[in-house]
Parts: sequence; C-alpha cells; structure tokens
Amino acid sequence: MKKILIPIVLILVLVMSACGSKSTEKPSGEESKDNKETITYQSENGPVKVPAHPKRVVVLTSYVGDLLSLDVNIVGVEEWAKKSPLFKDQLKNVPVVSDEDIEEIIDLNPDLIIGDSTNKNLEKLQKIAPTVTYTYGKVDYLTQHLEIGKLVNKEQEAKSWIEDFKSRAKAAGEEIKAKIGEDATVTVVESYNKEMAVLGDNWGRGTEVLYQAMGLSMPDKVKETTSKEGYHTISSEVLPEYVGDYLILSKYRDQENSYQNTELYKEMPAVKNHHVFEVDGNAFMFNDSMTLDYQLDFFKDHFLK
Repeated sequence: MKKILIPIVLILVLVMSACGSKSTEKPSGEESKDNKETITYQSENGPVKVPAHPKRVVVLTSYVGDLLSLDVNIVGVEEWAKKSPLFKDQLKNVPVVSDEDIEEIIDLNPDLIIGDSTNKNLEKLQKIAPTVTYTYGKVDYLTQHLEIGKLVNKEQEAKSWIEDFKSRAKAAGEEIKAKIGEDATVTVVESYNKEMAVLGDNWGRGTEVLYQAMGLSMPDKVKETTSKEGYHTISSEVLPEYVGDYLILSKYRDQENSYQNTELYKEMPAVKNHHVFEVDGNAFMFNDSMTLDYQLDFFKDHFLK
C-alpha cells in the first residue's frame, strides 16, 4: 500500500541525506570515532559509498542468508525471507518491509539498504541511506555471495566460504554419482498458486547445488525448456515427460498438491522407485550461502541414505 509522506518525514529525509553527504572515505579497517568510515563499492550501477562496517541493514531482496552468514545485523527484510525457517531465530524480531514502505524504513534508521534492480522508489530509498541493488542472475550464485562480502567489507570471509562450499559439494557430488550412476537424472519441480514448473540450474530450490556444484544431470527436456527463462511452466498432466530418475518436489503447506494422489503421478518410475524427495519450499527457495549449506546437507542425507 502506497503511503503519503508527511512534511516532518520529508524534513527528516533531507536531514539524513545531508548528514550522509558529509561522510568521508577512509582506508578500510581504520575506525573513526563517529563511526562514519566508508568504503566505495563498485556496484552494477557504478561506485557507491557505503559504511565500512554497516550496523543496520534493510534487505529488500533475496540475499538475507548471505548477510546473516557474514554476521551482518539486519533490521528489515522482505516477506519471503521472513518465511524461511532457516532464518527464523535470527529474524525473530525483524520487521517485514517492502520497497513501498518508505516511512517504515525511515523509522528503522538503516545505514545501508540492499535491494533488487526492479525495486520501486529507489530514489526515495537512496535519500534514506546508501542503496545498492542487484539484478538476479546477472552473476552466478557464488559470485553473488562474493559481491555481498565486498559490499559489507567482508570479502575474505566470503571467499573462504566459497572455496569450502565448492570442495564439499564436489566431494558430495562424486559420492552421489558413484551410488546412483553417472547418467542418472534429477528433476526439480515446484507447484505454487495453482501453477507447476520445472526448474533449470539457477533458480534456487537446490538447483545450483544439484546441477552446478555437484554436477548431477537434468533430463534433456528440462534442460531444453528451461534454458531461456530458468524455469518452464507445465501442467500436472505432462509431468511424467519431464521427470527423470529422481524427483525433488518443492512444496508449500498452504498450497494444493492433489496431483500427487493421481494414478498418473503414482505410476511414474521415480515415484514407484521411492526416488522422490519432498522439500520445504520456504526453506529451499533461495540460493544464499546459508540456504545452500542446508540444501547440500539435505541432498547428502537423502541421496546417500
């Protein structure tokens, strides 16, 4: 819901903007007494001066887990991140905000805002605090974590996690392929809001872990139909045409999943062979570092048990 800013709020925005313009860049690692040290982050839209040690971050995009894993304090998040059970404890008292909640974001007094390139009101957000946006899929999922690390001045920590994750995922992939076969295929399907889709190799829901990090294969038809958009919407009637040797079902408790009761579904080889792994859609949605670690552990447990 759009809200009209009252004059006092407008004055506050101007004051905060003026204060931010006085911040001077200092060498990284050199704390100033007033905590106004900044670094210059090279964003996809050009250089942006941001706090060297952000203390109050509003996140209007899907990289909440990246920030939490880097011990960055978050004071506001978008609604889908709040639904993830993986972030439940750390976001317990963090309010949900959207790019339209300008007054609420002002009240949170952020020193950094992170959003999507498609967010609304970016000019207004930039007047509240330094604002950096990302375009989903513009860089690969590991590079995205590295960019978040650079943004919050924790590049080395991000690099260390990336190398460790790649090593763990590669080892898990080799072990899984040795068990299920090099040519075994895996399909990821999600149903939501009366629609069903098969997912490619960069659409969250564990796809990056399965196909990129572990090197498992997707059926040719899934690869072909998801190559452009990253996903492909289908009907449950044609689901068997897309399901490989294994099926990962991303499910939501509040959604209708009656297709699983049909004979068409029950007769699929993956179902008959007990090669279906159901996952919590809210826990599996993202491809941030915390979620990726959870997904990797899930796949190791289920493929190798």
